[in-house]
Amino acid sequence: MTELVHYAVTDAVATLTLDSPHNRNALSRQLVTELFAHLERAGADDEVRVVLVESSGKVFCSGADLGEATTEGMEVGARRIVDLQRLVVTLDKPVVTKNLGAVRAGGIGIIAAADIAISADEATFALTEVKLGLAAAIISLTVHHRMNPRAAALTTLGGEVFTGAEAAAYGLVTQSVPAADLDARVAEVCASLATGAAQGLRESKRILNADLVRRIDERGAEMAALSARLFASDEAREAMTAFLSRGK
Repeated sequence: MTELVHYAVTDAVATLTLDSPHNRNALSRQLVTELFAHLERAGADDEVRVVLVESSGKVFCSGADLGEATTEGMEVGARRIVDLQRLVVTLDKPVVTKNLGAVRAGGIGIIAAADIAISADEATFALTEVKLGLAAAIISLTVHHRMNPRAAALTTLGGEVFTGAEAAAYGLVTQSVPAADLDARVAEVCASLATGAAQGLRESKRILNADLVRRIDERGAEMAALSARLFASDEAREAMTAFLSRGK
C-alpha cells in the first residue's frame, strides 16, 4: 500500500506531508490513520519541538472522501476526524499548517485545529457542505472557534470560495502571505517556535486551547452523529452521487 502521509524531522521540526494526489488529499481512512499515527509519533519524539503539516501539491485537502462516504457511511469516519482534530489541539507541541492552494470542507478542520496556520494569499477555501445537503458539523468544533461569527455565517451558509487573505481577515488562519513568500515565512515561524522549551510549549498550549478542548469534548459526539445522519440522507446521497459523476 502506497504511503499517503510522509514523515521527516529536520532542526526539531517534524514535517508531515499529505501526498494523496489521486483524490486531492481527501480524508480517506488511510490518510487519516497515517496522519494520526505520525502526529502521535511526533508527539512522542523528544527531538521534535514543532509539527508542520503541509501537502506535496497545491491542494492541501479536498475534505471528506465522498467515494468512501457514499459506499460505507460516515459514522466511524466522522468520529475519527473529531478525534484527529482533538489530537492536533491537545498535542504537547505546537502544530503549524502551510497551504499553498485549495482547502475544502473537512480539510479546513485540520487548519482550524492547528495552533498556527499560514496560507498563501492566493489559496482558496470553501465550506462546500451546504451545497451537498450536508452541514459543516464535525469541523464546526474548531472552525467556529477560530472564525468570527459573521464570517462563519457567511462562509458556512454560502459555501462560496474565499481566499487566503480573506481567511486571515476572518480569523481562520493566522497569517496569509504572497505564495512566493510562503516557504520562507513558514520556516521562520517554525524556527522561532522551536526555540521554546518543551515544558513551556506544552503548558502554554494547554492554557491556550483549554476552551477548545472542552468544546470538542462536549459536542464532538453530537456533531459526529449529525454528520453521519446527514451523509446517510437521500438528499445528500443524490447530491454526492451527482458530484462524483460530474468528475468522471
